[in-house]
Amino acid sequence: MSDGFPIEDTVGAWAPHGRFVVPGAPEGPLAGLTFAAKDLFAVAGHVTGAGNPTWLATHQPAVNSSPVVQALLDAGATLMGKTITDELAYSLHGDNIHYGAPLNARAPGRVTGGSSSGSAAAVAAELVDFALGTDTGGSTRVPASYCGLWGVRPTHGLLSAERLVPLHPRYDTPTWLAHDAGAFTRVGEALLPESGFKPARLLRLDDICELADDVFAEPLALVVAALEKALGALAHSVRASEGSSLEDWRNAYATSGAFEGWQVHGDWILQAKPVFAPPVAARWRAASLVCAEAAAAADAQAQDIRAKVRALLGDDGVAVLPSAASLAPLRNADPKDVDAIRLRTMAMTCIGGLSGLPQVSMPFAAPDGTPLGVSLLGPAGSDLALIRLAVATQRAALERAP
Repeated sequence: MSDGFPIEDTVGAWAPHGRFVVPGAPEGPLAGLTFAAKDLFAVAGHVTGAGNPTWLATHQPAVNSSPVVQALLDAGATLMGKTITDELAYSLHGDNIHYGAPLNARAPGRVTGGSSSGSAAAVAAELVDFALGTDTGGSTRVPASYCGLWGVRPTHGLLSAERLVPLHPRYDTPTWLAHDAGAFTRVGEALLPESGFKPARLLRLDDICELADDVFAEPLALVVAALEKALGALAHSVRASEGSSLEDWRNAYATSGAFEGWQVHGDWILQAKPVFAPPVAARWRAASLVCAEAAAAADAQAQDIRAKVRALLGDDGVAVLPSAASLAPLRNADPKDVDAIRLRTMAMTCIGGLSGLPQVSMPFAAPDGTPLGVSLLGPAGSDLALIRLAVATQRAALERAP
């Protein structure tokens, strides 16, 4: 390439200012692997763009890298620059008006999902072995589902969010995506502590499953059957939101998060006057109007939901649920349809943010080959064991497939 960047970006995954290489340590558990980082992670000597040119122009190069980036470099992985994110991570669609919509190599004609759009695109095209993303309201689980990838939202706080551009800090979580189960697991072993989690109870979250399109039914059934055999226990169907509704949960998540997001970024938005895509701009306008009383009520509800979900899982439960509400929308889908899918998906994915629990998305496919994801949700701190369980479960489920 003319700029010396060794990757031919066939899917438009990289930010224009993100085309650089940082070699990893010569030895380590991730030696030989390459990765990219969503353009929210600080990399020493480079400016973080956060998906918006005004952010890029009003911030200085990082002095130190994100602890997660540094841990991967120290483990031997080589960083292949920074990938596009939806603006300030405030979207699930995967379209950036400034830098474009990366291409989904696993489902041409469909979006990648966001906000970890470039990371998902780079991994789906197998241009890197894995990529760092973030997940606040589904920004890794949804692209994993849309692009047929392995993805994880770790237990909140288990990985450092230091030197990471925030959206809603109470929900923001560093994540990663991989196209290969082996690389996905190796990254987990390098970043996460060992877990003594031994699942004994299997839950099927019916209210969340009912929000997903019918195409998810067969993969969900295959996963449940594989886990029933592995655990020697029948699945119990439960309604996670019993006594309220998933729409109430989504509103609690959205209100508490929006208020916090405006506290973090409101001054910069008012002073710098960045240009946002219309849907993103609308979300920031709405966030600016959330009053402290509404936020306090939403926060109290969020705390109740967190306690309820954690009690449901206990220390020995694993739950099965779809990773998204639908297949990836077409790139030319009507914006009204896209927003309807976003709201339905967020009513499902908000459980991860509200509970702070780890969720692993496993890749499956519809009968026509279009990717989709099924997830496992586990207790706090079960992350590494949950990843290993997910890998074994996906393999067993595919063996059972007709």
